[in-house]
Amino acid sequence: MLEQQSNGLRISILASGSTGNITYVESDKMKLLIDCGISGKKAKILLDKIGRKPEDLDAILVTHEHGDHIKGVGVMARRYQLPIYANKKTWDEMEKKIGNIDLEQKFLFEMEQRLTLGDIDISSFGVSHDAVEPQFYTFEKDSKRFVMLTDTGYVSDRMRGLVSNAEAYLFEANHDLGMLRMGKYPWSLKQRILGDKGHLSNEDGALALAEVIGDRTKQIYLGHLSKENNLKDIAHSTTEDILLRKNKAVGYDFFVEDTDPEEPNALYTL
Repeated sequence: MLEQQSNGLRISILASGSTGNITYVESDKMKLLIDCGISGKKAKILLDKIGRKPEDLDAILVTHEHGDHIKGVGVMARRYQLPIYANKKTWDEMEKKIGNIDLEQKFLFEMEQRLTLGDIDISSFGVSHDAVEPQFYTFEKDSKRFVMLTDTGYVSDRMRGLVSNAEAYLFEANHDLGMLRMGKYPWSLKQRILGDKGHLSNEDGALALAEVIGDRTKQIYLGHLSKENNLKDIAHSTTEDILLRKNKAVGYDFFVEDTDPEEPNALYTL
């Protein structure tokens, strides 16, 4: 897959969806994974597709302890001797799930903190999800930012203020409301998804996006689509329609791109 040539911040959504999530962020000095909700073997294959090797990785950052975000974290950390960053409550919950990790590979990255790894400044912020202490991240280099925001039941005013006017976003478009309501999930699971600690629908995600994107925004990735309750075409058209109604210049000032649970997006340079 082709990549843009630059020494800026580069990103690829390696896999995104209800079956597994993993994102790659790099600069000239650092190569990072955010979550690894897929097998180590699959992570290696996806990295290879964007011309990268797991042996060159520097660290893994974890957002929360759900399996679709941590399935391969322990394997990758042990196999490639990678440090893992997560907040304490997430560590306490996920340690029993990812297997033994050497002490020198365990690092705390608490919510609402800022951490510099190499030449990348990373800020963590809380979201509303049914995990012990879920947090997502912004990545900044040379005054350009990439924001990750999925796995939240709503986007608060505080969240909007923290992530506004970034150059690129990975934003949740988990479900189509009609598909979810008419689907085969039990009512208890539907309530969980629709609740304040669930996931953003296509509509709610698009409405939140309309409030946070700014004149710097160039790229939006729609992520964490439900395998059962969404389709790429529906998520994409719903998002673009709402943004157009909000007088956002989709396709001119910025672009909306789909993500996939099996294929990575090409490396994009901010």
